[in-house]
Amino acid sequence: MDYINFFAFGIYPYLAGSVFLIGSWMRFDREQYGWTSSSSQLLSTSGVRLASNLFHIGIIGIFLGHLVGLLAPFSIWHAVSLSMLGKQYIAMYGGGFLGILCLIGGAMLWWRRVTNPRVRAAGRASDLFILTWLLLTLLLGLSTTFITAQHASHGNADTMMAMAQWAKSIVLFSPKPELIAEAELIFRLHLFFGMTVFLVFPFTRLVHIWSAPFGYLARAYQIVRTNRASAR
Repeated sequence: MDYINFFAFGIYPYLAGSVFLIGSWMRFDREQYGWTSSSSQLLSTSGVRLASNLFHIGIIGIFLGHLVGLLAPFSIWHAVSLSMLGKQYIAMYGGGFLGILCLIGGAMLWWRRVTNPRVRAAGRASDLFILTWLLLTLLLGLSTTFITAQHASHGNADTMMAMAQWAKSIVLFSPKPELIAEAELIFRLHLFFGMTVFLVFPFTRLVHIWSAPFGYLARAYQIVRTNRASAR
């Protein structure tokens, strides 16, 4: 079991991260025509906007929450007078809310992709696979909320602190898989499924995230003038 834990949380993060970065670069270099979100909205517009908005709002919020929650130095939380237990409650309620939004939107997209003949025919196997995998990862994450609530009710934030310390050790290239060896299985499964998302990332439509149009947020206003002479 120690060897499995060492591989899963000491080696696998770097394997997944390497495939994520190198695979994304190779995909962009070799398959730029496939570098797209492969939107199926033109095939069927029924309910897709609501589902897509719920899914994207939820998953972006969850990603940012994990990024800050796991990697922000503990000194920041102390500086704002937030205890680890308080941080745990924020993660529970905030993450739970965003997780439910993402689950609803993702389930709607999954059902549409499975039951709509036009969308199913135009889609690829990898589209359904990655959406299914994301939903399973999400369900595992939501399941941890109930255990986290039990820990919090006893004033225990040890598991959250251990996972944050483990994540920092991975980023600093000093892996300490023993930090989460005693965590409940559901937490370790969630981490493993989450890392696998990065492993398969370059081989799916998720690569379009790299091309997110963040520049639109700071772009200048577009001025449109009517050529009245031509209009006449």
